[in-house]
Amino acid sequence: MLITKNVSFKYPKQEEQYFPDINLKSGGSLLITGASGKGKSTLLYLLSGLLKPSHGDITFNNISIPSLSENERDHLRGTQMGIVFQNTSFIQSLSVFENVQLSGWLANKKKIRKDEIMYFLSSLGIDDVAHKSPEKLSTGQRQRVSIARALVHQPALLLADEPTASLDDINTDKVAKLLLDCTLSFNTSLVVVTHDQRLKQFFSSQIKL
Repeated sequence: MLITKNVSFKYPKQEEQYFPDINLKSGGSLLITGASGKGKSTLLYLLSGLLKPSHGDITFNNISIPSLSENERDHLRGTQMGIVFQNTSFIQSLSVFENVQLSGWLANKKKIRKDEIMYFLSSLGIDDVAHKSPEKLSTGQRQRVSIARALVHQPALLLADEPTASLDDINTDKVAKLLLDCTLSFNTSLVVVTHDQRLKQFFSSQIKL
């Protein structure tokens, strides 16, 4: 499903970063931890095709991501991946529900049913803000909306960068359980990068950078 081999990356005027190999099967989950500056977000960008490695290869469903053109990487990311970024922007003129609905349509070019959208919002405890503007939400609520938006089209691979950074313990548990439940329900592979030690209890497979 997702395999990396001898991957490294170098930013200008910085030392090259080397990453451990990953072999994640379809429906599997992996937690990647490490202190700030250890390359967690960089690795997530490499896995998603937003960055190309300096060396090594990353294959997703037997496709070498670095060998794809920029347009091909964009298409692969948009249709088969869901990504939760640390800092996510929304269309402020649209409601929470409409932002999630639009994300699903852009991925599949078909309208996602209302009950499917409400399932994710309800599971994340934000169904009561479905018709609010994102600008009226708390940081934690916006983070949960970004998770719903990444999951609604049932991607083959979900990549999450610090998905619980702004959440309290109760909502951290909700998010972790929903992410892992989705790997089972939709056969979605999951990679979470974080420094949040609370998540370690939920993942059997872990890598520390």
